[in-house]
Amino acid sequence: MATKAKKNPRLASGRKRARQNVKLNAANTSLRSKYRTAVKNVEKAVLTGDKAKATELFAKAQSVLDTIADKGIFHKNKAARDKSRLSAKVKALAAA
Repeated sequence: MATKAKKNPRLASGRKRARQNVKLNAANTSLRSKYRTAVKNVEKAVLTGDKAKATELFAKAQSVLDTIADKGIFHKNKAARDKSRLSAKVKALAAA
């Protein structure tokens, strides 16, 4: 039993809210996944030692992280922290 069956709202406004929540949940889940994938891709490139690819992926990841922080899906400080850590990893790779 993954999700508990919820009662149907009686009011029309409640029913509409329930419909909207399904759509919003799906959109947010997709964006959350996109965020995590972007971070993982940069970390993978750093582990393989591919400096050019890591730098390129980090540039793309930055925009994804900013977008999702702006939408409020992850807190802006979490996005900033993740960007900072990724940046440090990419710089360390460039220095080595």
